[in-house]
Amino acid sequence: MQTIPINTYTSPTVILELIYRLKIKDVMSRNPYTASPESSMRDIQKLMREKSITGVPVVEGKRILGIVSMDDIIQALDKGYIEEPASAHMSRNLIVLEDDMPVSFAITYLDRHRYRRFPILNKNKELVGVITSRDITTKLLMEINKEIDTMEKSQAAAQPPEAQLEGKRVYRIRKHDFEKAGVASMEIKKRLKAHKIPSPVIRRAAIAAYELEMNLVVHSNGGEIISHFFNDRVEVTAKDQGPGIPNIEDAMTEGFTTANPWVRSLGFGAGMGLPNAKRVSDDFSITSQPVNGTEVKSTIWYYPTPQEVL
Repeated sequence: MQTIPINTYTSPTVILELIYRLKIKDVMSRNPYTASPESSMRDIQKLMREKSITGVPVVEGKRILGIVSMDDIIQALDKGYIEEPASAHMSRNLIVLEDDMPVSFAITYLDRHRYRRFPILNKNKELVGVITSRDITTKLLMEINKEIDTMEKSQAAAQPPEAQLEGKRVYRIRKHDFEKAGVASMEIKKRLKAHKIPSPVIRRAAIAAYELEMNLVVHSNGGEIISHFFNDRVEVTAKDQGPGIPNIEDAMTEGFTTANPWVRSLGFGAGMGLPNAKRVSDDFSITSQPVNGTEVKSTIWYYPTPQEVL
């Protein structure tokens, strides 16, 4: 089975930024081939062969009832019920994803469950597509090519940031508000892009902001993301209302997490947030107290400092 050679620690920042930005609906295959409950397993086998697919959702109207996989077809051939209807032998215990979820959800689920594909539903619980590892890698390659073109153009037209970039913005973050997670990161990215900051810098700032924002959503009782824009750098600060971090060294260890099982089942809380934020930062600090909560600050410079040039 094809796997996705991506993780949120060693992958290039351009890949991470795309994973955070893209939704499943941007990547999935739309209008999937389907079968009815009355379709025979033989008919589905023929459909798989003709269309070179390894799984067929079984639907009634737009509602998914189950799925017939290649393994189900092999079982039907071995046990002699290949002419029987799909409703009698389809897999009913489905794992489905929603089209508005981040692509990171699909990557996590494809890796965790080792399935070849997942049905995609909209908010009305209607089948609108399927997603495979090939869908994700193909879309990422297309987007990377676009990013490279954009980088080349922006570098050719690069100029010092304008004075009016300076300023401060505050974004309120609520506990477990996954639907709005990423808003601060996107706004920071838009502002830097509008002032023609180099693309690699924008990506690093967006990743740092996203990771700190998600850290507040997953682990805190709520807080705020504060972005300070200067002519030479951007500072992204995350302040929360508690609880504090018992051991900062543990929290900075990749893979260490205190997220509950529900949060992890959503594809979050993998223990990479703070390490990722530090990795893309030029300066990084964290302080935490049980009563006053935690403050994390990431600083990213727009252009190399004189020491870096030397």
